[in-house]
Amino acid sequence: MGELISPIVLTLTLALCVTLILLVVSTPLAWWLAHGNGRGREVVGAIVTLPLVLPPTVLGFYLLLALGPYGPGGALAGLWGARTLAFSFQGLVIGAALGSLPFMVQPLRNSFAAIEQEVLEAADTLGARRMQRFWRVAVPLAKPGYVVGAIMSFAHTIGEFGVVLMIGGNIPGQTKVLSIALYDFVERLEWDKAHILAGGMVVFGFIVVMATLRFSRGFSANS
Repeated sequence: MGELISPIVLTLTLALCVTLILLVVSTPLAWWLAHGNGRGREVVGAIVTLPLVLPPTVLGFYLLLALGPYGPGGALAGLWGARTLAFSFQGLVIGAALGSLPFMVQPLRNSFAAIEQEVLEAADTLGARRMQRFWRVAVPLAKPGYVVGAIMSFAHTIGEFGVVLMIGGNIPGQTKVLSIALYDFVERLEWDKAHILAGGMVVFGFIVVMATLRFSRGFSANS
């Protein structure tokens, strides 16, 4: 049973960390992509979306180089005496966050873009400062994007395979997440355990899709 519990706990911890980090990182990024004026906006938007079309192993390969002992991740890990961020939980969080970034940014960007300029201008005329306008007007109006983005980012991290395999490997208790454990059970022909994990992930995926659809329908009905 420990072989099942450990990957489940590790995967849920990873998904929670990634979702919280992406909520913080994606908010200013999505706002700039929706309302910014810089020439590089579409270039940055394309880079953010790139994990959707890249094979996960390609992203994982470059992350492995970046987080390894001879990349920036190795220098960062040296601050606390480690040699590399690859094959560690911290590296797993970085890789999974980059892989799930478009699943958070895109819904947020759409929600911010849907806010009418007149609403923001009305806040200005009422004396709201730029930050007050953002936190008290834009962020509450973008609630659907936050909910959908959080659900999709969490779910995508749960099912991530290629990136976490490349930069995390298969270390029990440290980097062996659900998808890796399932692959491991199949390789060892332990079909009963593989069925438990695969069936559980199918049920989880179904619940996520139903929750997202019901939330989107409820928001459309109320808007």
